[in-house]
Amino acid sequence: MEYMEFLERKRTHVPHSGFDPGDDVSDALFPFQRDIVRWAVMGGRRAIFAAFGLGKSVMQLEIMRLVQAHEGGRALIVCPLGVRQEFKRDAGLLGTEVEFVRRTEELGGDGVYLTNYESVRDGRLDPNEFKAVTLDEASVLRSFGSKTYQTFLELFDQVPYRFVATATPSPNRYKELIHYAGFLGIMDTGQALTRFFQRDSTKANNLTLYPHKEQEFWLWLSSWALFLQKPSDLGYSDEGYALPPLDVRWHEIPDDGDSEVPVDRDGQERMFRDSAVSLSDAAKEKRATMAARIAKAKEIVDESPGDSFILWHDLEDERREIKRQMPDAVEVYGSQDLDERERRIVGFSDGEFRLLATKPVLSGSGCNFQRHCHREIFTGVGFKFNDFIQSIHRVYRFLQTEHVRIDIVYGEGEREVVKQLREKWARYDELTRKMEGIIKEHGLSDASIADAMKRSIGCERIEASGDGWLFANNDTVAEAKLIPDDSVDLIVTSIPFSNHYEYTPSYNDFGHTEDDAHFFGQMDYLTPDLLRILKPGRIYACHTKDRVRFGNVTGAGIPTIEPFHAEVIEHGIKHGFDYIGMITVVTDVVRENNQTYRLGWTEMCKDGTKMGVGCPEYILLFHKPQTDRTKGYADVPVAHSKDGYTRARWQVDAHAFWRSSGDRPLTPEEIAGYPVGEIGKVFKEETLRRIYDYESHVKIGESLEGMGTLPATFMAIAPASWQPDVWTDVNRMLTLNTEQSRKRQQMHLCPLQFDIVDRLIERYSNPGELVYDPFGGLGTVPLRAMKMGRRGRGVELNTGYFLDAVKYLEAEERRQSMPTLFDMEGIGE
Repeated sequence: MEYMEFLERKRTHVPHSGFDPGDDVSDALFPFQRDIVRWAVMGGRRAIFAAFGLGKSVMQLEIMRLVQAHEGGRALIVCPLGVRQEFKRDAGLLGTEVEFVRRTEELGGDGVYLTNYESVRDGRLDPNEFKAVTLDEASVLRSFGSKTYQTFLELFDQVPYRFVATATPSPNRYKELIHYAGFLGIMDTGQALTRFFQRDSTKANNLTLYPHKEQEFWLWLSSWALFLQKPSDLGYSDEGYALPPLDVRWHEIPDDGDSEVPVDRDGQERMFRDSAVSLSDAAKEKRATMAARIAKAKEIVDESPGDSFILWHDLEDERREIKRQMPDAVEVYGSQDLDERERRIVGFSDGEFRLLATKPVLSGSGCNFQRHCHREIFTGVGFKFNDFIQSIHRVYRFLQTEHVRIDIVYGEGEREVVKQLREKWARYDELTRKMEGIIKEHGLSDASIADAMKRSIGCERIEASGDGWLFANNDTVAEAKLIPDDSVDLIVTSIPFSNHYEYTPSYNDFGHTEDDAHFFGQMDYLTPDLLRILKPGRIYACHTKDRVRFGNVTGAGIPTIEPFHAEVIEHGIKHGFDYIGMITVVTDVVRENNQTYRLGWTEMCKDGTKMGVGCPEYILLFHKPQTDRTKGYADVPVAHSKDGYTRARWQVDAHAFWRSSGDRPLTPEEIAGYPVGEIGKVFKEETLRRIYDYESHVKIGESLEGMGTLPATFMAIAPASWQPDVWTDVNRMLTLNTEQSRKRQQMHLCPLQFDIVDRLIERYSNPGELVYDPFGGLGTVPLRAMKMGRRGRGVELNTGYFLDAVKYLEAEERRQSMPTLFDMEGIGE
């Protein structure tokens, strides 16, 4: 396969695994609903994110009916508690038979079945008994906890036809959308994360959309998920689907002045009671104003004796207080018998009683209360926006005929929670407008969306050069073709870590690959040329590291490690390199844990078998076979003068074992007494001066912790290594990203440390020789080559990185050409 054909095959294709039902779609549906049903069945695995009241239940029923009729077997609708009556009512209108079951033993023959999430979650109903499944209001899964949410979505991976329907995919939780994609089989969760999102190197799960991928992300969502706000988005009339006015009123309950003064974790009293930003703080604030808030709610209820109300609350104590102040309120709570809970929800939906007291997490999804209710009171506020917005739309939905009023009561100390809630609401509205624009532009046309998602292929080469350097903006495969055979003295690079990061919106990007096999498939076009251009007997030093694979993605239950460096070794050998060794670069395990949460101290205390070790980085040393294989020397050796490279230095480089100098080692108490900023340096010197003592190492850390000076964000007392192939002294901060940050320019995702590059250049090249980097980034390798008296060359696909690299290289060239005081001696004589 030619390289361009390989790149062309990367183009995004809208997945299809269904069939065209044609005219078999029921005429009982509205025209816009029929279009959606046909689109979903043709895709086979689709998500319907339609606004409240647009008929998701009837569409899901029809989808299940069509698939079951076409494929035979059983179809399943999974829904929240209290919603099955809605499905049965709609099934009657469509003439579709549905049977409610809770256990596998209750299943009969082929047909459409209905169950609750709890039955699947608790293992009573086996998903593998079904040919098709749809998850109604799947967002309620979040209330089961993140672990259950993730594992639940994996239970159906053997079901051929899968669908999701909910009105509120949260714009504040990108991972939820990605998990839906994983459930539907659209894209692996890990692949989606690395394709669209920039990771926060200081905190795991803090996802930020790459600016250059934002439009592509929303288009990709639209290729398998329909975001519909009203029928006119698909070109139909909105008659009967106009929402009534929404009146939202916020009521702040002042602090009574007698409650406890807030104190932070350092013992400092707060001047204002407006800092309830944690769950524990929020719970305290709720209890401090509980009676007053519910009294306000009662006042609102008493003002409108003819209206029905939903009284939303979060705490069990609030429920009890509601019942105390409003005895006629009917309660729904978690420990209640499921049948009784469902009976009360259905009873309120049918108008049997006036006041319903319940939690958003229990009744905020799927229930249709608009027939007999248009008033809601939130007796408090919480952090979970999805629960909040879902609860509002239990009454504010299409087919609601009354003016809807929402009263939100909160304590003075909960202002920050209210602020965050309103900000999330604004982002939710922004997503709604964004997706509305996409559906209006592309409709249900898969071809239109696929065309809009096309990335660029190819790169118009730009070259910049100077005295001792050349840097190109180009595809690295194309650039390597331009370099003559046997012309490069040393290759130093950090290759992309498979599909872990993407650097550009281009199919040429090596990070834009599906998996390791796909990545190495693209490397197959580059590595042969790296072998060709390298001089015989010289070194290709490849920086890489292993990859963490999370248990919720692999199904292993614990984080495992993919030995990516081993795959790189195998790849290099396959293409003709001799593999001669590996240098280990030790990284900060504390910082790594902050990024991945896989080595947590708390989890280790629960079960030590869960915890592996930190992931170091590796420099893999590949050797191009020399011309004369009967001798071990390179065609052009890297020679050292024995005057400068002494026997003693060679012994340290080749194999070092340092004994104690004889001085008394510092005690843990003495080391702990140093200023925090000096402890790491002192400890490192001590570990290299004397034989390592594990218990002493731990005791020093414990002494620091007892003094409150053991950092939680980095490892202050990392052990140093005597081994020359284990580098523990690399300065992680000494990269060009430091300069990029100072200039407020784009940071590189994986900067290469100066220490690593300098040592490789010194060890494996001669002065004046050419050092090449096929993944040039910000130009670190050619820049350090220039500084060390070599020539540098590199190539970078990302235009922004290229332009920044050229500035650094030009600046170094100017620095080297600037005369010094000694250069000026003799001038004018």
